[in-house]
Amino acid sequence: MKFVSFTIDGVAMWGTVKGDVITALGQAGSAVPSLRSYLDCDPRPKLSELACGTFALGEVSLCPVIPKSDMIALAAVNYREGDVNPESAPQFPVLFLRLSSSQIGHEAPLIQPRESQKLDFEGELAVIIGKAGRYISRENAYDHVAGYAVYNDASVRDWQKHSHQFTAGKNFTGTGAFGPFMVTPDAVPALESGLALTTKVNGEIKQSTDTSKMIFDVPYLINYISTFAPLAPGDVIVTGTCTGFGITRNPPEFLRIGDVVEVEIDGIGRLRNTVQAAPDSN
Repeated sequence: MKFVSFTIDGVAMWGTVKGDVITALGQAGSAVPSLRSYLDCDPRPKLSELACGTFALGEVSLCPVIPKSDMIALAAVNYREGDVNPESAPQFPVLFLRLSSSQIGHEAPLIQPRESQKLDFEGELAVIIGKAGRYISRENAYDHVAGYAVYNDASVRDWQKHSHQFTAGKNFTGTGAFGPFMVTPDAVPALESGLALTTKVNGEIKQSTDTSKMIFDVPYLINYISTFAPLAPGDVIVTGTCTGFGITRNPPEFLRIGDVVEVEIDGIGRLRNTVQAAPDSN
């Protein structure tokens, strides 16, 4: 099943997607106003009881899958490449946090900030938490997953390197693309079997890997993160990228206004955004 967060005529809603049709399930003021609030219900109501209309997919604007998460935890580079010696892999994941306000949905403009010409792309798998927990074991980790989505952790590289912390370069407004849908685990092949992940810029493949090559897999990340912080429904874990992003290339290839970035993961979806200049502000 596919879930979606969207707006139409300025009203924020959520629902399910089948083909090109969205069945709306809630909005502000309704019994279950958001996808995050639905994930937090225990027990969860029947979707048929929440249905409040239908829309064509093409007539709505898609939002980040979870527009407002308490936690968005991201892993840095997290894929084994070629014949790299396993002993050279990091002992623990390198993690950082994003703000919900930095995120955009499918087909929303990816914002090139005025302060930098070094906007980069990173195609990644996002995991949406559906069940609260602390000290979650690896064996039980998948019981806490509500679904998966595609993520482009677009990064402003010079600002990222201002210090040892990534925060500045990872939180410019309009740089975290998250979507298009949340796909439930029953509709996704086993991640360990290797779901192909590709990133294209203007139709040219820049990143190509599969999810079996993660250094720290989804159960590991859930266990690790839940050890230092409780996880709640609607929290998001973004599982890191592979090589091939712009700054790793010779010469480096940064995004320019008008570039089209597409991240696709087999069985989950394709996320598409076009780079646009930052709007003037007062």
